[in-house]
Parts: sequence; structure tokens; C-alpha cells
Amino acid sequence: MADAYIFDAVRTPRGKGKKDGALHEITALSLATQVLEGLRDRNHLDTSKVDDVVLGCVSPVGEQGADIARTAVLTADYAESTAGVQINRFCASGLEACNMAAAKVMTGEADMAIGGGVESMSRVPMGSDGGAWPMDPSSAFKTYFAPQGVGADLIATLYGFSRDDVDAYAVESQKRAAKAWAEGRFSKSILAVRDQMGAVILDRDEHMRPDATMQSLASLNPSFTMMGEMAFDAVVQGKYPEVERVNHVHHAGNSSGIVDGAAGVLFGTKEMGEALGLKPRARIKGMASIGSEPSIMLTGPSLVTEKLLKKLGMAVGDIDLYELNEAFASVVLRMMQALDIPHDKMNVNGGAIAFGHPLGATGAMILGTVLDELERSDKETALVTLCVGAGMGTATVIERV
Repeated sequence: MADAYIFDAVRTPRGKGKKDGALHEITALSLATQVLEGLRDRNHLDTSKVDDVVLGCVSPVGEQGADIARTAVLTADYAESTAGVQINRFCASGLEACNMAAAKVMTGEADMAIGGGVESMSRVPMGSDGGAWPMDPSSAFKTYFAPQGVGADLIATLYGFSRDDVDAYAVESQKRAAKAWAEGRFSKSILAVRDQMGAVILDRDEHMRPDATMQSLASLNPSFTMMGEMAFDAVVQGKYPEVERVNHVHHAGNSSGIVDGAAGVLFGTKEMGEALGLKPRARIKGMASIGSEPSIMLTGPSLVTEKLLKKLGMAVGDIDLYELNEAFASVVLRMMQALDIPHDKMNVNGGAIAFGHPLGATGAMILGTVLDELERSDKETALVTLCVGAGMGTATVIERV
């Protein structure tokens, strides 16, 4: 098996996933195209050497449907010989796409590949693609299906996280995000989004709320109380009969935001990098995915971390930085609790509570973010992971070279 190296990583800023968001007029295809152009131009790539492009997209319908990766390859004027494929592992799609691209390099299928993702949530709303799991009684009843927000509240209930706990985590995420931007920690990887005339329309994450406080968050009503009371509290109590009452603590201020964005990561062999004059920044040390209980749904990150670290012969303390998608505050609190990870190692530059979560792109975005942070802070190893719909987790460990 060959080693897979990361040579570069870029991302767009995240735009609010609403009609008044800065990126609403930019299609998913344009976002993905601009990311591929950015990787090409920054690295002076001979694109005929890029064997494949793998992009995550969680709602692959309408204008971001079919195989948006291959379409973006063509609109970015890559060589016709560069293939493209779209994949979907729900919220971990962007990281899974990177893992697939790296695996192609490691197995010898590709000498150079790009992994990444794209999601225009303002133009193609979440859930537009439907799906059998929540809709077909044969799967919904069997798995005790409940919406993710109810699962997040169930995590808080089972593991003892109060409303103050999740709100305090959210406030800290906003503070860390604001500090990271103020100190220019994202400048290495941010790719400004331009319109058809070439004018910059967004060069900074748009969703952040750095003025958030415990008092302002306290004014927000829980988002999932009504759907819980209507049916889904009873559903999850059928799976977890020890729960007398689900404590609904999550709301818009301590959950990930709906946003638009895209990202890409350039992988290759050491030999191909040398041939193209590229310096490797990190090496893929290991990758893993796992299934977890689908009703609570969001506990996969700690499980897949344990699986991957065992596979690599590593301990939790061997990892310098952890990056976990902040789908909901309780997800991160549970992983830190389960694995005894200190908060000063986790999401040190904030996360999706502050920035937002462009579903298909987030995994690739946070992989690039933690790579930049390893270099900035002169650390060696990082683990990136995400919780996943239907009960899964995906993780990747990288080390600087």
C-alpha cells in the first residue's frame, strides 16, 4: 500500500442557507467549480494528472443532482480524462469523499485525486431527495426512527447535559470562531466566492454570531419539543424505556446552522507530488467508518474514534487535535465525556454551531481546518470525525510531514 499525502485544501466561506444569504444566487455547480479551479490554480496543476474527483452531496437532486462531481470537472476545464463521482454518507459525505480519494491513492488506483463536497442548502433544501428510512414504515418502525434533533436531546437526557451545558458550549464555539477569524487562522484555505462577472460576493463565513451570550441563548425556545410531544418522544422511549422524559435542550443557537459551501482536498502519492513540484503537508495515517444505534443516531463519533485508534495502535492522548462536526452541542459534549478528551483539544477554532454545516462539504472543510491548525500550532496529529444520519460515524487521522 502506498502512502496518501495531502498537498492542499481549500474551502469557500459558508453563506447563510436562506434566500437572503450571500451565496443564494450561486449554484452548487458554481461552488464546486470554483473549488476545483482554486486547487488547480494555486498548485499550477496539470489536471491530466488528477485521476478522479470525489465529491460529497447529501441532497443530490435538481441542479445539484446526478453526478455533480463530473460536471464540475468539466466546467472547471480539467482534462477530460479526469473522472468524477458523487457520494452520500449523509453528514460525513465530505470526509468520506476524502477517504475514498485517499484510498484510491493508497491502493494504486490513482496517483492523484481530489476529495471534497458541496451543498447549496438555500437552493436545494435539506431533505429534498426524500428517502426510504424515515418514510417507509418497514424501516422507520423497525429502527425507532426519530428526527436528529430529538436524538440530540435524547443524548443530553441520557448523559446528563443540561440546557446550561449545551448553551455554554455554543457560546464558546462562537468565541473561538470569532478569535480564529480575527487572527487570520483561516486565511490559508479560504477561497473567496465570485459571481459570473468575477466580483467577490463572499470572503468570510456569514453565519457566525460572535455576540451570543448565555442570556441571549436562554431566550430561545427548544426547537424539538413539539415534534417530540407529537410522537417522537414516545418512539425513542420505546427504544430507551429507562428514559422517563426527554429533556429538550437544543435550539437554533446550540445546533449547526443551515449554510451553503464547498471544499476540496488534493491527495496524491509522494512521487506524483515530486513530479509536479508539490510539497506534501500531511499523510493519511488511517480511516474508518462504523454503524451505531440509529434511533439516537448521533453517538457514532466516539465509537468510530475508538475503532480507528485501536486499528492504529494509538490512544486518545496520542492525538494532538480533535475536530468533530458540531451538529448539536450534545454530540460534542458526549464524545469529550466518553473518551475523556479535554476541551482545549477539541474544535479549537469553533465549529458548525458558529459557522454552519453545509452537509456534503463539512467533512472536507474541517479536514482542511485541522490541517491548517496543526501547522499553525506546530502539532503533529489530528483526528477528524462526524456523526451521521441513520446511526454511523466516520473518522480520519492525519499526521504532519
